Amino acid sequence: MEVWRGFAAVSAVVLVVGYAIGAGVWVASGREFYEALSRPPWQPPDVVFGLIWPYNFVVLAVAGVLVALAGNASVVVWWLSLTALSIVAALGWAWLFYVGQALWPAAVALAIATVLTIPVVILTWRTAWIPGILLVPYVLWLATATSLAVGYALRN
Repeated sequence: MEVWRGFAAVSAVVLVVGYAIGAGVWVASGREFYEALSRPPWQPPDVVFGLIWPYNFVVLAVAGVLVALAGNASVVVWWLSLTALSIVAALGWAWLFYVGQALWPAAVALAIATVLTIPVVILTWRTAWIPGILLVPYVLWLATATSLAVGYALRN
């Protein structure tokens, strides 16, 4: 294996682990604020969040490793760059929503994360189609979460 591919694979995993840790810390820090908000009627039960996020994190990390190992250099750089930007936007949502309690800016950040994730799914699909398919629930979840974020902003 070429050294750069190993570095790219490790980078993908580090990005996702940082995403999971950062989101977990900020979400946990604003639990009281969140519980006091008026929820949108399409809010899924809390158990759904507990199931979908571990799935999303694992699939995103695996997809990153597989793209790093199989993609050409351009695809790998684009995948890592877009994923990093999407993660920054998603973490921006977590901080803005739970720590900053700024609901509209948080919704915008999550919409940006969703849009940035679409080409990540496409790049993954073209490089390794099974992880590409497995990432579809992630982008659909981000779109759902964006609609929830807008719903919270409208109601509170």
